[in-house]
Amino acid sequence: MNPQALSSERLYQTFQFLHSEKGIIDQIVSSAAIQRIPKGTIMLFEGDECRHFGLLFSGVVRIYKVSETGKEITLYRVSGGECCVLIAFCIMYQKGFPAHAVVEEDVEVVIIPSDLLREWVQRYDGWRKYIFNLLSKRFSQVLGTVEEVAFRRMDIRIAEMLVGLAQNNGSNIIITHQDIALELGTSREVVSRILKYFENEDYLFLKRKEIVIHDLDALTKKSRD
Repeated sequence: MNPQALSSERLYQTFQFLHSEKGIIDQIVSSAAIQRIPKGTIMLFEGDECRHFGLLFSGVVRIYKVSETGKEITLYRVSGGECCVLIAFCIMYQKGFPAHAVVEEDVEVVIIPSDLLREWVQRYDGWRKYIFNLLSKRFSQVLGTVEEVAFRRMDIRIAEMLVGLAQNNGSNIIITHQDIALELGTSREVVSRILKYFENEDYLFLKRKEIVIHDLDALTKKSRD
């Protein structure tokens, strides 16, 4: 996590919305530095004060909520070229972070002091537009998650998740039942029961920490029920 210097060229290449805001680029170069944060690091716990803001060059950060019973549900993920709008919101309104943030893939991030973020929102139209557009995008994602949890059957949601993973990574999916449960906001027991049903229907084959898709077409049809 040792900080490293950064260049304006790399900032321009990664964060397209900064092209019209040279003043912001100059301040980042003079006031911020790159940090590398390893996978598994909890960046923020719910209720934490947000003292810094980050622009991700690379990696993935998962933003999630935890219930009183310990169940988790993913709200959204932040990837390279993006930032976490919840942190921006908390800095602007001086609120505690309303979720948890964990590094899923090693992160390279530009750490920016919170007072600079507040200054940019007041001074730069391009930055202000970017933040509010991102807020709209994340709100839509979270609303979609709420609708899924409230109105869609869990077997359909699991089938849809597996179809997406298979399309991106092939028929051999390295994942645990607990991983699926945390992603979808349910219990491991519910996931295991549904996966066993899928196995009995010959949609897939279950192995330790792995799911092998046998019939992607049937699983895709199931995801559209």
